Amino acid sequence: MRPFAIAGIQMKISAVNSNVELMKLKLDITMSLYPWVEMVVFSELCGHGPLTHTASAIPGNFEQEMQAMAKKHGIWLLPGSIFEKSEGHIYNTATVINPRGEVVTRYRKMFPFYPYEVGVTSGEDFCVFDVPGVARFGISICYDMWFPETVRTLAVMGAEVILHPTMTGTIDRDIELSIVRAMAAVNQCYFFDVNGLESGGSGRSVVCGPDGRVIYQAEGNEEIFPIELNIERVKRSRELGVLRLGQPLKSFRDHIVQFGIYQHGVELPYLNSLGPLIKPTKMDTLAKLKIQEHEHEKAHPSDPAGYKGFTNH
Repeated sequence: MRPFAIAGIQMKISAVNSNVELMKLKLDITMSLYPWVEMVVFSELCGHGPLTHTASAIPGNFEQEMQAMAKKHGIWLLPGSIFEKSEGHIYNTATVINPRGEVVTRYRKMFPFYPYEVGVTSGEDFCVFDVPGVARFGISICYDMWFPETVRTLAVMGAEVILHPTMTGTIDRDIELSIVRAMAAVNQCYFFDVNGLESGGSGRSVVCGPDGRVIYQAEGNEEIFPIELNIERVKRSRELGVLRLGQPLKSFRDHIVQFGIYQHGVELPYLNSLGPLIKPTKMDTLAKLKIQEHEHEKAHPSDPAGYKGFTNH
């Protein structure tokens, strides 16, 4: 396998105006400065911003403009994501385009940031694609990585590089940086996380290698960061171990057990007891909810949380 150069573009995102022309300008600048770059990745919801009223059909104008840019520069392109309108639903969808300007695959975010990403429907399919002669890539978007099963599934499907557009402007960004390192290490892969700025996030994009070490971390300003990946490091890690120590993918392969929590229809009493997925509210309201739950428990001792029959799907 040969080295492969990916550039992340961390740019300011407007929630009011289209960002497409600025994306095209940034892409032109990137390829002028770094003509050796072979793939470019933007942040989540980069094209039209974070508001669902911008949702549009895919394929559509945004995708077509990005196809033209990929073909113009002869690069692989992941132009972040946009809200997709389809059959009465809204999805958070990313498109992968090859150097000929062809759409290779699309990925719908599997875990919208509930209860905050209101009105967005979950995708159902994992997404990997091959860059011939280079590596297999997997797509993950923002909150997806908080669920280790998603990245593990991509690794089991053969992904050696995880491309991860994100839009995080909240105070949990430090936690996410730790998650990126952990996901890279336990799945022995590269993890390429690209965040936006202003309405698109707080920056600090990060790239980690298959040993979980940080290769590069951006700051809170606009940046173009081209990184040449040595895909052979993934193969070596998976064959010989993280830092020549643990071999988590092999151990997972050799000791696969039936995890009961994942069985369809199984009752999960503790998780059910946590209550519905809602935004936190004022403490007095929460106290009232607790009182109501306590009263329900006294009236229905066999169903302590008031969610009998609820199962995890």
